[in-house]
Amino acid sequence: MGGKVNGNKRNTKIGKKVDRGTLKRLAAFVRPYLKYVVFSMTCAAVTSAAALLIPFFSGRAIDGMLGQGRVDMGRVGTALLLIGFCFALSSAAQQAMAMTNNRVTYSVSRDLRERIMDKFQRLPLSYLDTHPSGDLVSRLVSDVDALADGLLMGFTQLFTGVITIAGTLGIMLTMDLRIALAVVVLTPLGLFVAGFIASRTHRYFTAQAEVRGRETALINEMIEGEKVVRVFGHEEKAMAEFDGVNEELRRVSLKATFFSSLTNPSTRLVNNTVYAAVAFLSAMLCVDGSITVGAMSVFLSYASQYAKPFNEISGVVTELENALACAARVFALLDEEDQTAEDADAVSFEAEGTVEIENVDFAYVPDRPLITGFSLRVDKGKRIALVGPTGCGKTTLINLLMLFYDVDRGAIRVDGADIRHMTRRSLRHNYGMVLQETWLKTGTVRDNIAYVRPDASMDEVIAAARAAHCHSFIRRLPQGYDTVLGENGGSLSQGQKQLLCIARVMLSTPPMLILDEATSSIDTRTEVLIQEAFARLMKGRTSFIVAHRLSTIRDADSILVMRDGHIVEQGDHDMLIRKNGAYAELYQSQFSGVKT
Repeated sequence: MGGKVNGNKRNTKIGKKVDRGTLKRLAAFVRPYLKYVVFSMTCAAVTSAAALLIPFFSGRAIDGMLGQGRVDMGRVGTALLLIGFCFALSSAAQQAMAMTNNRVTYSVSRDLRERIMDKFQRLPLSYLDTHPSGDLVSRLVSDVDALADGLLMGFTQLFTGVITIAGTLGIMLTMDLRIALAVVVLTPLGLFVAGFIASRTHRYFTAQAEVRGRETALINEMIEGEKVVRVFGHEEKAMAEFDGVNEELRRVSLKATFFSSLTNPSTRLVNNTVYAAVAFLSAMLCVDGSITVGAMSVFLSYASQYAKPFNEISGVVTELENALACAARVFALLDEEDQTAEDADAVSFEAEGTVEIENVDFAYVPDRPLITGFSLRVDKGKRIALVGPTGCGKTTLINLLMLFYDVDRGAIRVDGADIRHMTRRSLRHNYGMVLQETWLKTGTVRDNIAYVRPDASMDEVIAAARAAHCHSFIRRLPQGYDTVLGENGGSLSQGQKQLLCIARVMLSTPPMLILDEATSSIDTRTEVLIQEAFARLMKGRTSFIVAHRLSTIRDADSILVMRDGHIVEQGDHDMLIRKNGAYAELYQSQFSGVKT
């Protein structure tokens, strides 16, 4: 039992360190807007001061009406003018403070989102491959929004509340020490109650943010795969999975809300006790003539004002607990390691196209090697086809060529230079790539084709579309090349989207090409035309072709048959067929009964 207690204590200490670290990092994001924060605090001080003066002048007005058996109109009139001035000043300062706080809050949110988007560009693909995109979106959108709400409420109410409490207590101390001491004695009780409850809400808000991220990831996954879900009749299972996560979110959200909602009524109970004590003491003092009726009304007003900030601050504490939990998730993302830094002497280059792979080892998971001792030399202008069963390492080799992943051992060289000594931008600029999975951004057809060369002329874009045999269907679109496509191509068919991706690489004309199942979604007739276009494009360019349909690679200069990360056969089509080995077996399985 003792071990458990010590463990909890350690966890509490760690949590406090994390919170302090999170606050410190948030302060770094606020620092560029320090002048606005100072102005906001000044407005808060003015608002609080004006609000504190209103009861004081109200008390003077009451004494002016009741003192010495007659109404002192001069005193009452002056007090009323001062009250009106305080109301106007407080309203103006509060409006200015709200506008300033909004500026600071949403500027910080903008900076955080920019930092996160920049982080996305620097994260290694291994991280993006292993983390749900929905969870990353949740951190970028939902968590930053929750953080912004917490900051906004904190800026608006926390500082104002502290000033109100301090100012009220100070004035009461100057007016009557006995009543002020009663307030001081009872105050720590409210602080203890609020602190006790708030310390227990943080873990529930942390759990709420984590489960909300998982739910967003699941929703994103289900929406993207809705057609597949329906085709396989998986609707009920998808709903059951969502219901499970949704129920978990409901449960942790209820706990977070329940414990946080205890803060306000608990502090109200303490504050009402303070108010009752002030009312009782001030009434007693008023009866024996120690204070006037006006002074009694001032004390009651201040007791009410003194209590109000505690209720507001308790709400702020709840929002800040949620904001800190979300901020911790945001900073955890920002703290992830970037992709391996480029060498300080990394250079840009224009490749000719000779590629050498020397004794390369690679594994996605350290204890599960995928590629071992792989070596290959590809001379400039050669077309190399990679074939083999699923999972043999074909796409992994493409990832290594593009430096999406770094080799564990060995080296990959282009024109004799290790690609790790080249800038990633220049290395990837020397490749044109068409993947089996298409990607189109929201924008016009022209924007998507010219993605690699935004400055390309319209004639060049049309020439690339003609080469990719997609000009005819583009012309049939409502606005032709100016038709705006929705997310990932909108209503275009998979084949049409792949043709646009092919047109994109047709426009880039790089010295090296990577075609990873580039015609998998295209009809047979169009595929023949595309293969002819690719043949012209690949002429004089080093090309790596990943294919399952072996009819598309018969003209390759060399075909590599891969299995378990190794080359088991190598040669041209005719030679490998005559060899009657692994390639011939794959070929015959696709073209049984067709003469070669």
